Amino acid sequence: MQRVCFLLKVRADRLEEYRARHAAVWPEMLDALKAAGWHNYSLFLREDGLLVGYLETEDFGAARARMAATEVNARWQKEMAPFFESPDGARPDEAMRPLTEVFHLA
Repeated sequence: MQRVCFLLKVRADRLEEYRARHAAVWPEMLDALKAAGWHNYSLFLREDGLLVGYLETEDFGAARARMAATEVNARWQKEMAPFFESPDGARPDEAMRPLTEVFHLA
């Protein structure tokens, strides 16, 4: 199982709304994530907008591709894009750049 961690930046003026949206993620989005192979997926948000994402999957590239092929993901990404600082204009799901794991205690 591959462990994946990534960072994104939520706009400071959208933090509360971002939290509210994630308190009520669409059931079809949750189903799509599970079907695409996203397991043990968590998001952590710091007060300055730093978002840390963590998930486990067999193959992150394949899991991302499966999500990218879903209609619900296209709708979710369109709604979530304004919440993020993205200098290159990438959608949030495209801006996920996995961090290199340097230590793990099992």
